[in-house]
Amino acid sequence: MKGENIRIYLLLALSVAVLAIVLIQFFQISEFKNQLASVGNTATGGAIDTSGWTANEKMNYEMHGIIPSRVKGASSAGVNMVGGC
Repeated sequence: MKGENIRIYLLLALSVAVLAIVLIQFFQISEFKNQLASVGNTATGGAIDTSGWTANEKMNYEMHGIIPSRVKGASSAGVNMVGGC
């Protein structure tokens, strides 16, 4: 009986932890989407202007979602992953 209570509390604690992680990630992703939308040019419907990018940068963005660090609003780490492989 005592072992069952411990399992129930452990399962409940793990469920709450997973829920907390999911909520945190939800808000982080929505914040990232807002930052990404602000990087985009409003004249092109919110799309990112790639006219000044090299062919390699365009390929990395199209294939891997990597935004060059020199783009306004890019992270200080230098690379923003949109999708990734």
